[in-house]
Amino acid sequence: MSGLLGKKIGMTSIFDANGKNLPVTVIEAGPCVVTQIRTIEKDGYEAVQMAFADKKEKNTSKALIGHFAKAGATPKRKVAEFTRFEKKKSFGEIITVEVFMEGEFIDVVGISKGKGFQGVVKRHGFKGVGDATHGQHNRLRAPGSVGASSYPARVFKGMRMAGRMGNDRVKLINLQIIKIIPEKNLLLVKGAVPGPKNGFLKIERWN
Repeated sequence: MSGLLGKKIGMTSIFDANGKNLPVTVIEAGPCVVTQIRTIEKDGYEAVQMAFADKKEKNTSKALIGHFAKAGATPKRKVAEFTRFEKKKSFGEIITVEVFMEGEFIDVVGISKGKGFQGVVKRHGFKGVGDATHGQHNRLRAPGSVGASSYPARVFKGMRMAGRMGNDRVKLINLQIIKIIPEKNLLLVKGAVPGPKNGFLKIERWN
């Protein structure tokens, strides 16, 4: 798939041609610079490496500074690879939001918001107060029984328990592009996408 790297700006709503109010996520998509061309002869596969969002040179390693300099680009914060572009891309080329079309469907990959260490009520939707589960009787948000008896005398893997929640890679598929604002490099995508405001996103389209 081809695509772009971008940044989540936030959410709003717009009206479509029929007067229906649609919730949309505003994404700043690109411009991205091609920093490397992967080939079968050299790398064993074909792909286009792109970089997005400027980064201070003092916070970038010398190796990466040299890598970006080869493409005639300043240091970047986010780098990712894409495959199967419709047209061959050249080293150092700038790719903008115009690779997309209004009305088409895309996939969006991002890192979900981190919730920290959470209990079973928030993490797994246990009923807790007023509707105790798993044998509990006097503790309002406790998980209750999680183990078996003397056999197998252990807790099975995958048991729903308290733990770290969020901060995971999430991919949402088939999100429709409602509107493109090329002069500001903005995509308006129907619905929500993972991550906080200013979180980086990988936007993929299937050719």
